[in-house]
Amino acid sequence: MAKSNVLPMNLAQSIAQALGLHQQGRLDEAEKIYARVLKAQRDNFDALHLLGVLNQQRGKTGEAYRLLTAALKLQPRSPDALSNLALALHALKRSDEALAHIDKALALAPYHGDALNNRGNVLLDLKRPRDAIVAFDAVLARQPRHVQARVNRGNALVELGQNEQALADYDAALSLAPGHPLALYNRGNALRALGREPEAIADYDRALAATPNHVNAWLNRGLALAAHNRHQDALTSYDKALALAPGYADAHFNAALSLLTIGDYRRGFAEYEWRWKRTGMSASKRFRQPLWLCEFPLANKTILLHAEQGLGDTVQFARYAPLLARAGAKVVLEVQPELKELLTGLEGVASIVALGEALPAFDMHCPLASLPLACKTEVSGIPADIPYLRASEQRIAQWRPRLEALPSPRIALAWSGRATHVNDRNRSLTLAQLEPLLAAPGVSFVSVQRELREFDAELLSKMPNITQLGLELATFADTAAVLALCDLVICVDTSVAHVAGALGRKTLVLLPFQPDWRWMLDRERSPWYPAVKLFRQPKPGDWHSVINRLRAELRA
Repeated sequence: MAKSNVLPMNLAQSIAQALGLHQQGRLDEAEKIYARVLKAQRDNFDALHLLGVLNQQRGKTGEAYRLLTAALKLQPRSPDALSNLALALHALKRSDEALAHIDKALALAPYHGDALNNRGNVLLDLKRPRDAIVAFDAVLARQPRHVQARVNRGNALVELGQNEQALADYDAALSLAPGHPLALYNRGNALRALGREPEAIADYDRALAATPNHVNAWLNRGLALAAHNRHQDALTSYDKALALAPGYADAHFNAALSLLTIGDYRRGFAEYEWRWKRTGMSASKRFRQPLWLCEFPLANKTILLHAEQGLGDTVQFARYAPLLARAGAKVVLEVQPELKELLTGLEGVASIVALGEALPAFDMHCPLASLPLACKTEVSGIPADIPYLRASEQRIAQWRPRLEALPSPRIALAWSGRATHVNDRNRSLTLAQLEPLLAAPGVSFVSVQRELREFDAELLSKMPNITQLGLELATFADTAAVLALCDLVICVDTSVAHVAGALGRKTLVLLPFQPDWRWMLDRERSPWYPAVKLFRQPKPGDWHSVINRLRAELRA
């Protein structure tokens, strides 16, 4: 339809003309006609409502909210306007208000398909996926070919961890709308959660062919590539995301992980500072004292080094405290309570406090994981003055009778980490998977598992050659003493690996195919812990090969 530069006499005809252009995606032309209608009649409900919808489509949420609110003042019982205002409120992160408006719309029109679908989306945002599925099912009961409701139902199942079931919904949506970009993108997410990254990458590629500006698709494609150690390709994908959204913290942070994994510490640790702004992180500023990243001298200054991540990270980066003390700083170390006793003897630390305890006065602060950046660490120059931690003689004396009563060699075991860890599915084993290793004759195994899962506990009770000490280890000072009294440590990538490495104990660490960045790639030894030998999965999920290599190592 050709542009019209003259407002038709009949406003209803003008609205119809604009709506036709709107539905064809000719938004500029539609917008001009809506605006001319409002100039002639500023309280025209249809023009206010539809122009509000158009602005919402363009991402101009504030303007959409203003127009839709004005429309509802004219017709407060319009289900369409109530539902569309809810969309704007949802985009403005006012989800509770959005839900209230949708419920008003549904009270007026109980089977309003768009309102029901919007209700499901808002419930998803409110972390109520089960309720969201009820809403999507109500849409699909009346409109079984409603593609968006089918995709959204899949998204709710993903939130519940039911990724296989979600795939069925995405496949149903794609059978109705082949090549649907959102169905493909979300299907890729479900496949990635299931560890089926090659299929996920294919779906992301198809989605991006249709919507090349989909920032999250570029990000998640990068994550899928990184999961198969294709880090250079992952970095290219993150770069695409950052070209579209330069301040996208999640893309910067995941680029940091890939850069660190391949050993580009200069760029990697700089990008790692984006961790504070990534999704789910609080923006609160804890300290009024300045952050120190080597901008000014430390001499005669007191610096607080504080834990900010997991227990293993604290152990790994505590090694920097002696360097700062040698530069003239008075070092205060704040750590998790279970690490306080173990780290008390760390060289260069003037005082140590547990998280939650009162802090002494200090001049500046640095998060522990920012120290490699501040100290300009390269792979070739990692501070590795091992051991930098030592088990206390008192704790060793406490545990010696228990350990020395066991025949040698004594091997400490930790086969799983914290169950709530984001990467637990990849990095942890079950005790049953270690059974071929545990059959080694003449070996005393000592479990230092502080968190024992139910199915492991049952099997452990039937294995007389494993002494379970993990539940008796009150702090990591106890763990360190037990490790010091063992001949060898075998563990997965958890805090035990860091403690054993920092103690300089001979340690064999079992790594998933995609290792955490600090273990890097294609190395048998860690530059962070020279006494640690790394046993890597040759392909994703292949612990069987790792266990076989370990058996050969023990026989040798």
